[in-house]
Amino acid sequence: MSSTTAPGGDSPSILETPTLDTESRELLHTISEHGGYAYVSMAAMAAAGDFRAAEAAREMAWEQLHSGPWHSVLPVWRDAYSMACLHVAKHHYGNGELKEALRVLDMGIIMGGTLLVKDLHSAVDKVSEKARNAKVCDGRCEDLENSDHRLVGQEFNMTKVLQLLPVKSLTSKLVVKRSALSLEQFLTDHYLSSSPVIISDCMAHWPAKMKWNNIDYLLRVAGDRTVPVEVGKNYLCAEWKQELITFSEFLQRIKSNDYSPIGPTYLAQHPLFDQISELRKDIFIPDYCFTGGGELRSLNAWFGPAGTVTPLHHDPHHNILAQVIGKKYIRLYSASLSEDLSPYPDTMLSNSSQVDLDDIDERKFPKVADLEFVDCILEEGEMLYIPPKWWHYVRSLTPSCSVSFWWSEGESSDAY
Repeated sequence: MSSTTAPGGDSPSILETPTLDTESRELLHTISEHGGYAYVSMAAMAAAGDFRAAEAAREMAWEQLHSGPWHSVLPVWRDAYSMACLHVAKHHYGNGELKEALRVLDMGIIMGGTLLVKDLHSAVDKVSEKARNAKVCDGRCEDLENSDHRLVGQEFNMTKVLQLLPVKSLTSKLVVKRSALSLEQFLTDHYLSSSPVIISDCMAHWPAKMKWNNIDYLLRVAGDRTVPVEVGKNYLCAEWKQELITFSEFLQRIKSNDYSPIGPTYLAQHPLFDQISELRKDIFIPDYCFTGGGELRSLNAWFGPAGTVTPLHHDPHHNILAQVIGKKYIRLYSASLSEDLSPYPDTMLSNSSQVDLDDIDERKFPKVADLEFVDCILEEGEMLYIPPKWWHYVRSLTPSCSVSFWWSEGESSDAY
């Protein structure tokens, strides 16, 4: 058994791991079959309470996760990493080191496999609850309207913003905007015809509309959690990189406009709501996402400061982009223009255009400036429907929190 219970029942100083208790023997056997004898030895010592052995096992699994391309990593090593993270977290939790325990558990969720994910999440819930109870209450309630604690203020200089946008922005055809669009109208006027539309007045009931603009709330529910972020102009730039930082550090970077020399920090296309259940309770899946008998494929968060850019690309699924906090500029080109937008020949980037809309090379791409597009400024509380394969460029005009809902026809689903 990898955890023990004190006489008389569950001890508050122990993290219970029922799946690990049941599956550890078989998992260690599988690891040994793939040459992980040293890991198995360290894991056995870790299960007996040896912290150094637990850290050593985690390092061994980490090295395996980075031994080649992510898709080539054997699933058993991801589960091995989760196992080691649980052992390390138990030590920190038992010593009252709650932030350290949360950090390790988040690493297990982000980088580990699926076998022990229930144990990881239940451990996070227990650690988070203890951390909240341990904080000294100063007798004040969260002031969701206090401007000093708002992520996004009211100031917005449209003249200045227009100078930052790609050429011809907001001078041609704007995306159609419909208020409280019925499902039937959405199906007939937009879904079946693959026509983008902005839907307003559909998010007023979301708790996120008020809560996510309050920094104190975000710090309380997610401040100590570790999240993956992108740093740099965008993913097509050579200097672009990824980091793992706490959500509190991420919020500080947004609030202070603390750009690195290579660009802003962006929490982009991350399944944050699988990781932090409190935030998942603040949003609702739009009914539009079940149009056509489809099923939700992914549910991702996009948080970042003003100036973050997602370069011109397309996605394979129907997409509702819900703008919870802040504003974004979005330009869309029809899927029929794919050849003219010069996708990268590289398979990994074949859904991305070689055209940089912020600095178009007219000699290399002479036709792009004349291609028809629609664009918009997506305001707080609005949703944008992006049909499959439609090319889109996105720029945050203010600090911004968005949620994307991908769906398509099919029987399988990896979102809930």
